[in-house]
Amino acid sequence: MTSSPLPPANGHDTPKPNDSRKDSLIEYPSSFPIKVMGAKVDGFVHAVTELARQFDPTFDAATIELRDSRAGNYLGITITITATSREQLDRLYTALSSHPLVKIVL
Repeated sequence: MTSSPLPPANGHDTPKPNDSRKDSLIEYPSSFPIKVMGAKVDGFVHAVTELARQFDPTFDAATIELRDSRAGNYLGITITITATSREQLDRLYTALSSHPLVKIVL
């Protein structure tokens, strides 16, 4: 006796093996905060802002949050972009991580 497969409990289709939904818990598009840390030097905020705009043309620099380190040598920058795909986020993280002024991207 064979049993037929049960429908998903949530009533939605199960993602196909090559469906990108199975690889991400993020629903696109969505607001996505990214924290970038680096030395507190001239041009750091501008560089991060320009990279954000390259990957999100709608990025609003007025939403940037800044936080100095305790000793004031480093600066934490939180940018919130509109994430449209996993690929976009991967490329932005790569670009930020490889920038010479950036120490850490979270």
